[in-house]
Amino acid sequence: MSDKPSMAEIEKFDKLESKTGTQEKNPLPSKATTEQEKQAGESY
Repeated sequence: MSDKPSMAEIEKFDKLESKTGTQEKNPLPSKATTEQEKQAGESY
């Protein structure tokens, strides 16, 4: 038995039907946020 999917399975796969999408789990802070934090750190 093979672990690879058959070509028929690959050809019938519909990318639009697939509901999975990439979502950033840990996004980087915006430039405005980093500027605010930088200014808050300077006031100490």
